Amino acid sequence: MLVSIEFVGVQFYLQFYLNLICGCPILFNFIYFIHVKIRRENEGDEAAVQAVNESAFETSEEARLVAALREQAQPLISLVADDEGKIIGHIMFSPVALDGHHELKIMGLAPMAVVPERQHQGIGAALVLEGLEACKKLGFGAVVVLGHAAYYPRFGFVPSTQFDISSEYDVPEDVFMVKELTPGYLDGAKGTIKYHAVFGSV
Repeated sequence: MLVSIEFVGVQFYLQFYLNLICGCPILFNFIYFIHVKIRRENEGDEAAVQAVNESAFETSEEARLVAALREQAQPLISLVADDEGKIIGHIMFSPVALDGHHELKIMGLAPMAVVPERQHQGIGAALVLEGLEACKKLGFGAVVVLGHAAYYPRFGFVPSTQFDISSEYDVPEDVFMVKELTPGYLDGAKGTIKYHAVFGSV
């Protein structure tokens, strides 16, 4: 998956590629995105990742969640947006369980953060797309997210109620969403999604 943009001339090709895999247009701000690369979080990135999450959210709860998941959840996907050595964005995926269907491999997207001064430039979209691809490569068949109902559908997420699936948390139906990475993966599955225990302890 293309995640590093080295010159503005690739704009048309990247747009076509994103339309092809997502079925919807996703525009990047290429003026700011030229040198940004999406990569795995490395040892030594922890402090920068914490700073990104603390800057993007009103409290440090998400930063503490990231630290706890890093220690306790496996397998874990943790990606960063690296702008010439400076980490400006972060996304994490951790396993979740669907009651009565523990054989299903499902990931939960949470949290996702971009530093305030670099938001609305396509960095979050790049993190989501690369993260979904990483989940698929690990053999996961679906991803759930609790997030903005106007944002995540562009990546193929739909309300979980379409699959008769609910969240363990009491949230509006339209903000808890599911994306099948493998078509038909959730056919016949229904129940409640349970997150890792650390979600309830931070």
